[in-house]
Amino acid sequence: MAREIKLVVDRSRDTLVADALGAASLMILLFVGLWLPGLI
Repeated sequence: MAREIKLVVDRSRDTLVADALGAASLMILLFVGLWLPGLI
């Protein structure tokens, strides 16, 4: 099981980085979207 996970991570390292960046940007957008109405 651990070997399979390691193989998947090794094969898809580029997409994992892109997915992590996308998830982080979505979290930032959510935070700003929820915070912005409090300023107005």
